[in-house]
Amino acid sequence: MSAIAGIVLAGGRSSRFGSDKLLARYHGSSLLHRAIDRVGEVSDDVVVVMSPAAAGPAMPPGARVVRDSSEGEGPLAGLHAGLLAAVRSDLAVVVGGDMPDLQPPVLRTMVLALHDGPGDAAALATADGPSPLPIVLRTWPAADAVHTLLHAGRRRLGDVLDVLDTVVIDETTWTAMDPDRRSLFDVDEPSDLER
Repeated sequence: MSAIAGIVLAGGRSSRFGSDKLLARYHGSSLLHRAIDRVGEVSDDVVVVMSPAAAGPAMPPGARVVRDSSEGEGPLAGLHAGLLAAVRSDLAVVVGGDMPDLQPPVLRTMVLALHDGPGDAAALATADGPSPLPIVLRTWPAADAVHTLLHAGRRRLGDVLDVLDTVVIDETTWTAMDPDRRSLFDVDEPSDLER
C-alpha cells in the first residue's frame, strides 16, 4: 500500500469550550493525544497542525507539529499546511484534534476506497451529505484544490469535497463497523466529554 500520512487539525480557538479543549481529559488521555493515537493506527506519519500562537503540548512519539502560517484563516488553511507537510505521502487521513473516538476500521475503509479507486477524496455519508471530517485525500490533488479555494476566499473544510472527485462511503457500510457513529463525534463543549 502507498504511504499514508495522518493530519490532525488542532488550530481552533476552543471558544465554545472556554479553555484549550485539546488538553481536556477524555477516557484517560487528552483529546489531542486520542486523535493522534487513532489516526496513527492507519498512517505512517502523523502531522499535527496548530496555529502559529498556540503553545505546543508534548507530542507522542511519531507525531510532529506543523504551524499554520495564516492565523484566523480557518480550517482550510490548516489543511493546506498539513498537506504541504505530508507531500511524501500519497494519501492523507484528515481528522480533527477534538475527535477522540475515531474508529480505525472506518478510517481503513476510507483509505482502501481511494487506494483501490479513482477518486481524490473519501468521506463518510450522513443524512446531511458527506461529512467534512474525517476525510481521506490524495495529497497532491487536494493540496492544489485547497490552494485554489483559499485564493478564491473559500474557507470551509467541506469546500474541498465540492471540488474533488469524492468517493462517499455508504452509511450502511461504515456504520456496520461503527454502529454508534463515534467516528463523527467531536467535542465542542465541556458537556460533550460526558457522551
